Amino acid sequence: MLPNGRTKYVTILGTQSSVGKSIIVTALCRLLKRRGCRVAPFKAQNMSLNSWVTEDGKEIGMAQAVQAFAARVPPGADMNPVLLKPKGDTTSQVIVLGVPLGDRKVGEYYVSVDEMMSVALGALERLSGQYDAIVIEGAGGAAEINLYEKDIANSRVARAVDSPIIIVGDIERGGVFASLYGTFALLPEEDKKLVKGFIINKFRGDASLLGPGIERLEEMTGVPVLGVIPCRRLSIPSEDSVSIDDKKASGPLDIDIAVIRLPLISNFTDFEPLERHARVRYVPLYGELGRPDIVILPGTKNTVSDLKALRRSGLWGDIKKLSGDGTPVLGICGGYQILGRQVTDMGVEDGREETLEGLGLLPVTTTFDRYEKLTRQVKKQVTADGPILGPIKGTAVTGYEIHMGKSPSSLPAFGDDGCVSASGTVIGTYLHGLFENEHLTAALLRFACEKKGIEYMQAYAEADPYDELADMVRASLDMEKLFAIIDGN
Repeated sequence: MLPNGRTKYVTILGTQSSVGKSIIVTALCRLLKRRGCRVAPFKAQNMSLNSWVTEDGKEIGMAQAVQAFAARVPPGADMNPVLLKPKGDTTSQVIVLGVPLGDRKVGEYYVSVDEMMSVALGALERLSGQYDAIVIEGAGGAAEINLYEKDIANSRVARAVDSPIIIVGDIERGGVFASLYGTFALLPEEDKKLVKGFIINKFRGDASLLGPGIERLEEMTGVPVLGVIPCRRLSIPSEDSVSIDDKKASGPLDIDIAVIRLPLISNFTDFEPLERHARVRYVPLYGELGRPDIVILPGTKNTVSDLKALRRSGLWGDIKKLSGDGTPVLGICGGYQILGRQVTDMGVEDGREETLEGLGLLPVTTTFDRYEKLTRQVKKQVTADGPILGPIKGTAVTGYEIHMGKSPSSLPAFGDDGCVSASGTVIGTYLHGLFENEHLTAALLRFACEKKGIEYMQAYAEADPYDELADMVRASLDMEKLFAIIDGN
């Protein structure tokens, strides 16, 4: 594929995973939008358990949806043509152009890598016909020489459209100059020629102390360092579960929310809106649950596997006891399925037929009888009674569904979705993005505050986090030089 002669490109690669590629792409999407460009993000292949459903029911990585929001364009399947959702044991669900293709072992997937590359370049070509600029994000480390010929997400894409490359390193992990230099040195010569800048990310302290190292790196590579971005927390959804380790439990309300960190936790971004209000902590299966005010079971890529893991841990009994004491327990997607009486797998989830006992906190049974995933955006009405949902009964909530399996319920929470216990304090739902509905979040937190005997105070409205991010990046980088690189000057 050749550049179309009109669309501008820039490719953001990293020295390794979680160095901040996604967040820098997000910032550039907003900065280019401010510049008057019609801009779109692109990531050929993403591996993530956090995903989003587009308006037409296609599933893509959460990061690309967030980047599209920053660009003020609708997220689309072409922005992330290949999504891998790990299921454990070297197996991932392969999603192509937003539709599940099936489960594949690593070796099986690599056999089809040239086909996936063709799919990715086709998607990029379609985007190029619609947008003035494309901000391309790499995946993992850019110079994994053992996989270089099979790597469809990094410099092979940049080379296909003759895109300038910017390499990002994370100083918080240590060894940033060695990482940046080593990544550059290991690239093939034809790809080195595309590298036009370095960015140092997540710095804490006085950036002037980096001066000698920056000068030496520029001397050795002939590539400029475009700037140093500080480490700052912003209210932007995280890309994947590695970000959980960086989270700090904080919030203005004295309410403790415990999210059970299932081994294959997915879409934990569901709970990030709660972080603006209360203390949200992620409790590993063999961690201390304590006496939280709210317990949440999150989504999972493999309900059967995580149900078994949860049962083996001490948290199984702790959750049941807390629920019996009136503590609100919520389950989202796979977490909802685990809250039910039984989960029956006809070989879809774990490859063999079996029926497992759930926590039994909701009167539902889930059945996995076919390899079929429901993905759609929805708007539902609160239909349940009880102390949490009763006060907002009749109001609308929005969200999106990404799930396999069916859980028929005679006590739905939202229209035809979910289930509520007789007490009204155990709630299950298939709706992701539920806590983006501020009135529902307020209803849950108000109940928890009343139960604890403290005053509920609604959190203040925040500024646009995408503008905050863009302003921070603009202040940290030599944007004149970066825009010149994108413009081809």
